[in-house]
Amino acid sequence: MNSNQTKTNWAQFIPLVTVFFFWGFVAASNDILIPVFKKAFDLEQWQSQLVSVAFYVAYTVGSLIYILISYLTKGDIINRIGYKNSLALGLFISALGTLLFYPAANTGSFALMLSGLFIVALGFSLQQTVANPLAIALGPITTGSQRLTLAGGINNLGTTIGPLIVSFAIFGSATSADTEMSIESVKIPYLVLGAAFIVVAILLKMSSLPDKPQAVVEEENATISNRSSALSYPQLLLGMIAIFVYVGVEVSTASNLPAYMEKGLGFLTKDVAPFISLYWASLMIGRWTGAVEAFTDDMSMQKILRFIAPYLAFGVFLGVNKFMGHDLTPFYVYALIILVLIIADIASKGNPARMLLIFSTLGILALLIGMSTSGMVSVYAFTSVGLFCSTLWPCIFTLAVSGLGKHTSQGSSYLIMMIMGGGIVSLVQGLVADATNIHFSYIVGVLCFAYLAFYGWKVSSILKNQGINFDKKISGGH
Repeated sequence: MNSNQTKTNWAQFIPLVTVFFFWGFVAASNDILIPVFKKAFDLEQWQSQLVSVAFYVAYTVGSLIYILISYLTKGDIINRIGYKNSLALGLFISALGTLLFYPAANTGSFALMLSGLFIVALGFSLQQTVANPLAIALGPITTGSQRLTLAGGINNLGTTIGPLIVSFAIFGSATSADTEMSIESVKIPYLVLGAAFIVVAILLKMSSLPDKPQAVVEEENATISNRSSALSYPQLLLGMIAIFVYVGVEVSTASNLPAYMEKGLGFLTKDVAPFISLYWASLMIGRWTGAVEAFTDDMSMQKILRFIAPYLAFGVFLGVNKFMGHDLTPFYVYALIILVLIIADIASKGNPARMLLIFSTLGILALLIGMSTSGMVSVYAFTSVGLFCSTLWPCIFTLAVSGLGKHTSQGSSYLIMMIMGGGIVSLVQGLVADATNIHFSYIVGVLCFAYLAFYGWKVSSILKNQGINFDKKISGGH
């Protein structure tokens, strides 16, 4: 495998994306656990949110442990044990976490439940540190962000399916009002999930995934890089702030939407769910669109797929909500907003820095429209933020780790640490909402997108100075 390869290595990429599915499945399932735990353990609202805190803080703790071990052993631990072994280890750690759900459900212990979730996410932290740069490395660097976008689309399939399966496992069997029974039934889906983690770990261990991506090996052997740490690269330092504010605006826009729709528009809580579902489906719609270039080099086929992929993803959203018995009438108009996404995607020409600049600007526009209007127009404007957030993670990640060579896994770990922005930015928006009103609080998201637009503009010149240019493939034509 060489870094100049022209095709994506699908035999290696397909087993890798199974872990992306798991991350989405578990993270979205937490939204089901929160109300179940709140009722079963008789918790205050803030106590029930400890589910999210335990989950997201584990990512930061995992990254800090990794950095500490690498520092104490005077060498990058992932480079030493290999990317494939690190992935398998991460899956085994997550499997250990799921085992705690058994005694936690039997004894009715909220603390044990949180500990189980924390350990699952601790494993995810190691998996994310390895899998994100690996997805970029399994093919030409110029389509790295498209492969990461595709992996993100698989992740969103997990976010769509996870809550439905966990909800069915808990409520499907708990037909009575007996909350003990619903807590008892939590352990089965998580034990099955643990078994799946172990099976995938074994399959990945047997797969042809490289233990060390070629891009890392080549840079290690090169003499041009004499930098001692990933933190000496400006694209990474600025990228860490970008990941923090990106995860922040993505999570806080969704988490504050129910309060806006209930308080500002008089929606009933039960009627908000399909719109939250549309927000997360918007991420899937955008990611399926952004992944088109990873499939084919044929420009004509790419143009056709750019229109098919987003509406296929939209069809999945409509199908799931039809299955759940929701009224689909309010959602058909959203098909027009998806056209804006398609035009923006074409305009970016597959360049991650340009895509970051265009999509962040559209994110600002969507939030400003939402803040300056009311009624359903504002709801669609806030929901469309999901479309414009959709491809930002892979763009930021690709740009931030480009040119890091042997420091790639270290840089990746620093980026994963910044996922904590999801909790902190949401909290800041909540505080702004309390001080002013929920409608105005979306100014926090505008500021986040403004930084992302700045990063998209600035990072191009930083990378060009290091001899990295994402526009080269366009001049290469077909």
